Amino acid sequence: MLDIKKIRENPEYFRKATADKQRDPKLVDELLKIDEEKRKIQREVENLRAERNKLSKEDIQKGREIKQRLNQLENQLKDLEKRLDEVMLKLPNPATTETPIGKDESGNIVIKKWGAPPNFTFPIKDNLVIGEALELIDVARAAKVSGTRFGYLRNEAVLLEFALIRYGIDFLLKKGFSPILPPMMIQKEVMLALGYNNYSFEETYIIPEDNFCLVATAEHSIVPFFKDEILREEELPKRFVGFSAGFRREAGSYGKDTKGIFRVHQFNKLEMVSFTKPEDSPKEHEFLLSIEEKLMQGLKLPYQVVKICSGDLGDPAAAKFDIEAWFPSQNKYRETHSTSNCTDYQSRRLNIKFKRKTGEIEFVHILNGTVFSERPILAILENYQQADGSVVVPEVLRDYVGKEVISPKR
Repeated sequence: MLDIKKIRENPEYFRKATADKQRDPKLVDELLKIDEEKRKIQREVENLRAERNKLSKEDIQKGREIKQRLNQLENQLKDLEKRLDEVMLKLPNPATTETPIGKDESGNIVIKKWGAPPNFTFPIKDNLVIGEALELIDVARAAKVSGTRFGYLRNEAVLLEFALIRYGIDFLLKKGFSPILPPMMIQKEVMLALGYNNYSFEETYIIPEDNFCLVATAEHSIVPFFKDEILREEELPKRFVGFSAGFRREAGSYGKDTKGIFRVHQFNKLEMVSFTKPEDSPKEHEFLLSIEEKLMQGLKLPYQVVKICSGDLGDPAAAKFDIEAWFPSQNKYRETHSTSNCTDYQSRRLNIKFKRKTGEIEFVHILNGTVFSERPILAILENYQQADGSVVVPEVLRDYVGKEVISPKR
């Protein structure tokens, strides 16, 4: 949610910011029209209340007329407030000045590359072929049980998953993050407040009889942790690392990544969430990105960092970076991590504030970032594949996995 005062002061800025995110800039005009009507009625209500307070006990008829008019106006106010909230919830968070302007992912900019893609001297296999041959991934049996976009992880793939989780948690604990296991179901109103469902819930799994949504990442239930609370300045930043299963309907991905388990309905994810002072959030964003890079460098997986443009940001984020790992079988980089600065967009909707030492109360800035999902497992299978069909385990994961090489079963 945005600050209505700022919209009143600079509507043209918000029109452009809304258009830059591929949303209708007329929403700003609609909002201001409702806001002006609401303020006009509020002034009339205040004047009538003041007039009623001046009436003598003898002015019974006049008092009744004022009461009747106030009832009408207060009902109008409730309706206008509801309409105002509905429009306000559809307005996206303006992108930062450092964010490139673009219509869609074609406007994203690669700002860094790390590591050289491996030079294989034998035919390259994709992660699903490798995973099936080594009895690590089974999508055929998952299809019988759950349908498409599901998969079983088996044997060493399970060990790799928990190795990544432990590697990530151990790394984050040394950086001062607090571990947390959040709920995987949250109330629909809370999910709406996060800002990802401003227009629809088509990507979200909903349990309507209980008013629950299944989270798509641990972030969804960690961000509201301090809902309706006021933190102290000296407490900030507050940093969490949380693990959760994630559930996504993938309604808008028809025909994309239908093979294997790159894009699935259920997956596990380790996530970072940070609550900071407004002036610290850009630096915090760089900090979260640096953690993601160090983790990928520890795995020795080639990657690139992408600065996301305005039209590809989504509604809550003001700035976002993606990390894309190299997938040899596709001869391209694919997203494995992202980190976003949502500034005060979510904190306004969730009413999360902090009190400065001076006594001033402001909204916190909220950031999030991927530690690990299951996608790096797929990148490991491809980048560490060997000519004999085996896969070398990245050195930083060997103590967790308990072996150096995943060999074909005999």
